[in-house]
Amino acid sequence: MAGAVIEVKYFNTFVLKKTVANIPETIVWNGSFGIPALQGGYPVVDPATTIDESNWAIEESRIRGGYNNTNVDYGVRAYLVEEDPVSTIRFNSLIYSGIFNSRTGINNTNVFSTADDITKSADPANASIQKLYAEDTNLVIFQELKVSRALIDKDAIYSAEGGGTVTSSNLVIGVIQPYVGEYGISKDPGSFAVYGYRKYFSDKNNNVILRLSRDGLEEISRYGMTDYFRDELNNIDSSFGAQGKIIGGYDIHNDQYVISTQSSDGVSYNTISFDESVKGWTSFYDYKPSQIFSLRNNFYTTGKQNNYITPPFARGYWDTADHDNLYQHYSTDVNRSFFYERNYPSTVTFIFNPNPSTSKNFKTISYEGMNGWQMNTLVSDDTAKDYSTQTASWAIYNDTANSSRSYVMGEYVINPADGQPVTRANYNAVLGTATPGLPRFHAGFDRKENRYVTNLINNSVVAEGEIIFGAAMSGIKGYYVTGVFSTDGDYSTNLSYNNNTATDPGGEKQLFAVGSDYIRNNGY
Repeated sequence: MAGAVIEVKYFNTFVLKKTVANIPETIVWNGSFGIPALQGGYPVVDPATTIDESNWAIEESRIRGGYNNTNVDYGVRAYLVEEDPVSTIRFNSLIYSGIFNSRTGINNTNVFSTADDITKSADPANASIQKLYAEDTNLVIFQELKVSRALIDKDAIYSAEGGGTVTSSNLVIGVIQPYVGEYGISKDPGSFAVYGYRKYFSDKNNNVILRLSRDGLEEISRYGMTDYFRDELNNIDSSFGAQGKIIGGYDIHNDQYVISTQSSDGVSYNTISFDESVKGWTSFYDYKPSQIFSLRNNFYTTGKQNNYITPPFARGYWDTADHDNLYQHYSTDVNRSFFYERNYPSTVTFIFNPNPSTSKNFKTISYEGMNGWQMNTLVSDDTAKDYSTQTASWAIYNDTANSSRSYVMGEYVINPADGQPVTRANYNAVLGTATPGLPRFHAGFDRKENRYVTNLINNSVVAEGEIIFGAAMSGIKGYYVTGVFSTDGDYSTNLSYNNNTATDPGGEKQLFAVGSDYIRNNGY
């Protein structure tokens, strides 16, 4: 009988392996913990079971290792044996495989031919490659210390005068061309986000936030936040094994780049957004995300549920025992300012600085918008350091005002029984009804022609040489004042709040403008 040579194709295979080392033996599985027989596989064996059997391995082309189960596609035929298989990690190099043709079913993505030049190396002086991003026919390469681009399936020919012309080429990865500027992505590829032709990322080595667009690299952290990011990024250790992270993503709903800087202690963090329309950093947020992304005009983050621990609550205290959950932002199904299962106040900081070189006395604060806003603080500019004979030390002084409650939460009536004021929260307890038929007064903001106004009551401590101070004077004095508004409500003890503690809990509260009435001091 004549012999025959049968050519056998090599398959992509999966290894189901059991090893034993000692007697009595403990099973150690590599690749599988056993496949149920009902699914066409092998019986499940308890890894803790001790038996005295020999080692064995199964090389299988079927995904789950059962008869008539789904096969993977045929792989390529092996044609090279490496005598000395020593791995080499090239931190600055790129490599590409064969192609996948969906029409013909040819899949060569696992083919790395040693006969072809399939590697391209970036400058090792710029450290390791941290991220790759392909757009059109360009490949953007983010190293720790440099950002470059490489042409895909084309090359550039330069004339003697230095001009460049793009031409077709059989090169998969063309010449690597660096962008102008000594910037990189450090070791924080998680900060990367893209929208359109704009790419955003952080560079912790230079303590800046960057945008890469058609006009090159630009520091967007310089838009009023240079000092902030210099200090913030410098305190984050994102090296291997450390807990520091920089997470970035694009909010397609609000058209903003959102970045969360999370310190190495695993607790403190700051989440902030950048708005291209105003070229500035617009908002801080109270949530701590682990991922940030957008999908179909919706903005999502993942993070741990914030379980309230003990008062007083402060941003940054999280129950780390929970697994990450997926949250959709801007949903109308939950209260506004409700993040990761907790309500938060919305705050706005403003500065009044009219006639900067003139000393003024600020008498009132007013705002245009919806009810539900309260003034937490109002502070004047600092004086130079003065020596206090009372404390025998140098001190900085400024004027401060009492806080002002919102229109509804500052409401009170006079109890006809004893002539004492009764606040809104105590109507039921004192008067036996939530809606007493008595004249209403307001300690804080009052409404006048749909405009909310409050007078300023000085509560400053006496400064050296000061004669009239505190409540004895009207308003607060200074060249400028800084104030903080917030939505009203008691957020310190409960995960929810009600009509006795907040105006329209979870409802919309718009703020259009804030103003102040002031006079000049002493004619200067």
